[in-house]
Amino acid sequence: MRQLTTYRNLQVLLVIMAITGMSFALFYLQRHLGLSPCPLCIFQRVGLTVMGGFALISALFNPKSKVIRLLLWLGSLVGIGWATAVAARHVWLQYLPADQVPSCGPGLNYWLDTLPILQVFEEVFAGSGECASVDWTFMGLSIPEQSLILFSVLLIVHILILLRIVKPTN
Repeated sequence: MRQLTTYRNLQVLLVIMAITGMSFALFYLQRHLGLSPCPLCIFQRVGLTVMGGFALISALFNPKSKVIRLLLWLGSLVGIGWATAVAARHVWLQYLPADQVPSCGPGLNYWLDTLPILQVFEEVFAGSGECASVDWTFMGLSIPEQSLILFSVLLIVHILILLRIVKPTN
């Protein structure tokens, strides 16, 4: 079991999970089912991609220095922490009573073209009716709820990686 949880193997697991999650979102949800991602979904994808990028660097180069490992881990943690926070916000919006759901906005592309970037973040996190709608479920869970579960598991993997950095076995 220890061989399966080495620093490099855990990083490879993060890369595989990032690729799987992104592939599911892009190929199944977006291309096959025709669901367009809302702004909060896009922000979750950005966080997952950041995590996957740092994990890929860690897996490919397998640095021996604790400092470099910690820096790469921190970058990966920031990415998945971001995605988890956005998913939690998304789930919260979906559970708002119908009369409290924000109205639909003009869309992320319009905001990016016309607003300063900080205001784009404010608009996205304010949410919209588009983000509060539940378009697809699996086993009674909406897409943001499924994402939140996945991201929470990935946060647990990050704790295991931190333990491998602090007290290495390989």
